[in-house]
Amino acid sequence: MQEHKLKVSRLDNIFLTRMHWSNVGGLCGMILTLKETGVPKCVLSGPPQLEKYLEAIKIFSGPLKGIDLAVRPHSAPEYQDETMTVFQIPIHGEQANGKHQPAQSPEGPSPEPSPDSGPAEGERHPADGVGQKMHGRDPSLVVAFVCKLHMKKGNFLVLKAKELGLPVGTAAIAPIIAAVKDGKSITFEGREILPEEVCTAPDPRVAFVVVECPDEGFIQPLCESATFRSFQGRAEAPVALVVHMTPEHVLLDSRYQQWMERFGPDTQHLVLNEQCESVHNLRSHKIQTQLGLIHPGIFPPLASLRPQEGRLAPCVPLVRGQCLLKYQLRPRREWQRDAIMTCDPEEFIAEALELPSFQESVQEYRKAVQDGPAPAENRGRYPEVVFLGTGSAVPMKIRNVSSTLVNVSSDASLLLDCGEGTFGQLCRHYGDEVDRLLGTLAAVFVSHLHADHHTGLLNILLQRERALVSLGKPCHPLLVVAPTQLRAWLQQYHNQCQPLLHHVSIIPAKCLQKGAEVSNPKVERLISLLLETCGLEEFQTCLVRHCKHAFGCALVHTSGWKMVYSGDTMPCEALVQMGKDATLLIHEATLEDGLEEEAVEKTHSTTSQAIGVGLRMNAGFVMLNHFSQRYAKIPLFSPDFNEKVGIAFDHMKVSLGDLPTVPKLMAPLKALFAGDLEEMEGRRERRELRQVRAALLAGGDAEPLRKRAPAAQPPSPQSKKVRVQ
Repeated sequence: MQEHKLKVSRLDNIFLTRMHWSNVGGLCGMILTLKETGVPKCVLSGPPQLEKYLEAIKIFSGPLKGIDLAVRPHSAPEYQDETMTVFQIPIHGEQANGKHQPAQSPEGPSPEPSPDSGPAEGERHPADGVGQKMHGRDPSLVVAFVCKLHMKKGNFLVLKAKELGLPVGTAAIAPIIAAVKDGKSITFEGREILPEEVCTAPDPRVAFVVVECPDEGFIQPLCESATFRSFQGRAEAPVALVVHMTPEHVLLDSRYQQWMERFGPDTQHLVLNEQCESVHNLRSHKIQTQLGLIHPGIFPPLASLRPQEGRLAPCVPLVRGQCLLKYQLRPRREWQRDAIMTCDPEEFIAEALELPSFQESVQEYRKAVQDGPAPAENRGRYPEVVFLGTGSAVPMKIRNVSSTLVNVSSDASLLLDCGEGTFGQLCRHYGDEVDRLLGTLAAVFVSHLHADHHTGLLNILLQRERALVSLGKPCHPLLVVAPTQLRAWLQQYHNQCQPLLHHVSIIPAKCLQKGAEVSNPKVERLISLLLETCGLEEFQTCLVRHCKHAFGCALVHTSGWKMVYSGDTMPCEALVQMGKDATLLIHEATLEDGLEEEAVEKTHSTTSQAIGVGLRMNAGFVMLNHFSQRYAKIPLFSPDFNEKVGIAFDHMKVSLGDLPTVPKLMAPLKALFAGDLEEMEGRRERRELRQVRAALLAGGDAEPLRKRAPAAQPPSPQSKKVRVQ
């Protein structure tokens, strides 16, 4: 929304069709965005589990102070504002053999629960029917919405009124305007004046419909809905548009097509499903294309998922959704396509090539690589690190939130953190190969429970199972190494929304700390499975200095390489000791040098602090990531940068053999982002000038302001359940 300048400051109502991750996955991030924007209150309408879901997200978001959240149940009276009235229409799916037919969402059918899965040892969870409703989950319910616009009064024609001698410009005109706009005739100086003489015609009532039909079990109840029948055919408020959030196989059902036809030939139909093809992250495509001019192997072009050729023969006026496509309801009903984006790589390339000294710096970089020492012969493709999210706090135009994919081998991979949008990033990176990649995903490490580090996990769990079914592979739980507190969130979502505990086996992160005693045989088995599947000799964790229950990790492969991931932390001695002699350290560098006090306040590291951790660790190479979104394109460089330091970008792909090349990228990167660096340097200089003035006014001396990390570490912070950047 930010990239397309869509403002949320007036968003005070959210309507949800069902409690499924494809519907509610972005809700937590949206609520936090509304809170930060200053929206005082937001009302959520939809299925009855909504209230429980809001309680569940507080497990990791903390108290949602600063915004008043209310839930309007689907059984409540209609919602009305100055524009329209919204009617909620509950639709209950059909039962078969006494059990609800589960909705075949993008995740596909669910496998049998694993005895090694779930939040408690040996606990089993009912998968459907009565068991689901006992837990509060009701997959047989979706909520549709009919939105009826109020009649819009006509405009008063001032010039016409003057011609007729009406007292325009005086207090006497007000009741006249009110009467004619209400469609009433008036008598003025003995003459009757009809409303159409001094007013434009009112815009009649019109309606639009939003409906989700997740599987064939909902088609018949939808067709038999008396409420929908009242809006089909000759309705008081004709339906101008129906939005179908309906999978293709349901759209192809003849019963559903007949239901669509009942609205008549003047109703437009908008389809939002897996067959829609659209680029919505233009900035990301642009920067990746330009970075690819420097090194196309490290910055590969982004892929796009091509939908299969649709077999739907439109029986009604039908349009497939595109990003920024608009439909205007009045004064004239029409599609508006002027804002739809086109992705033109040639335009992106031409723009980069026009930048001063960019081409020269790229040529110099390539010559330096060519003239440099040959890469070590024993460095193969694996491990391969793909940075999927390198920003902090909130997803932005160019940097998504924390997620790093480590391809350990051709058939085993793991994720280091899994922030919101991780699956989308995988789709953009791998395109049609995303299912193959998901089939190799063996484990996820969640460093801590801030939302920007784990809210992509549920979609990964669901999409991975769908991919395994599609590939014809056996379904087995994904191993998740995480703080034990994650279990409560998964349990709540499982109980209230949709079954997923059979998708996951949790290994408490504390059980992988050095010297930890693991007395639970199940956890011991899971740890052994983790090491065996990923070819690891050791997977170790340690507490880091961020919030309560925040961990870093170190992976030691049987072939000898060692990779350390900091998660979010201030400089941490425990991490240094755990990571001694690491081949690669991936360390957060949220803030620039000179902001050490802010880094302590927000429990993060500055650039030089992160590099310093790598030096004390004796790491072979340090990749910096998790940059504040104030450094959207590129962070400010530190004087401590050297031939063993690199900066991460979303969709950057490196193997260990690429690491010596990464520092040589600095010159062309500076040329590509020269304007952004100049602007950030200007901000830093102005900030430092303000600090000097403040110090002088306070009677102190103006010490050098770009401070280094303090030798003595401040005490570890208390839990901070807020998003920081």
